[in-house]
Amino acid sequence: MPMDDHDDFAFEPVRGLPERPPKSEIILWQGSPSTLALARDAYGLNWVLGYFALIILWRAIVGSIDGGWAGAFAFGLPYAILAGMATVVILGLAWVAARTTVYTVTTARVAMRIGAALTVTLNVPFRQISAASLDLRGNGTGTIALETLGDTKFSYLMLWPHLRPWHARKPQPALRCIPDARRVAALLAEAAEARVSEPVVTRTAAQAPVLAAAE
Repeated sequence: MPMDDHDDFAFEPVRGLPERPPKSEIILWQGSPSTLALARDAYGLNWVLGYFALIILWRAIVGSIDGGWAGAFAFGLPYAILAGMATVVILGLAWVAARTTVYTVTTARVAMRIGAALTVTLNVPFRQISAASLDLRGNGTGTIALETLGDTKFSYLMLWPHLRPWHARKPQPALRCIPDARRVAALLAEAAEARVSEPVVTRTAAQAPVLAAAE
């Protein structure tokens, strides 16, 4: 019996967003983390493989003392199997995280649909962003971290792994391990600068419109 191609997020009016944006707001870019880059940077795949490599080497040396190549193979094989299983688990976790994540950059904000078991959408308006930093890798993938103004706080556990590493005291939401990160960072910077430089219309007590410079 053929299986249906079921979309877990078919309820979204717009992919990655809980509701349709206003007509004045334009979606400039959408993307998701690279599975392999996320496995390496967020889930520590390289560290895990390095640890197992040392264990396998040590056990192989111990086994070779009495049994030669056969002993080295017999002693190292179980740990090689464990390394393979750990790799599969980490890649699986990274794949699920990447599949359920959609980052969106519009003319007004950055939106992040994150979470596998409990999905949430985080909206960060450009006017609440004080700075953005780019951590670029040699293969073009990178992480764009957003530093917010004032007392805006985020839960570390809710954001992980979509946050800037080593900033636990004040977690910074981040577009983690995205392909072509340099281009996305330039697009985000241009959109944010254009948005923040727009005048804001406010009203006095007499309800007369007044133009105020954006902060």
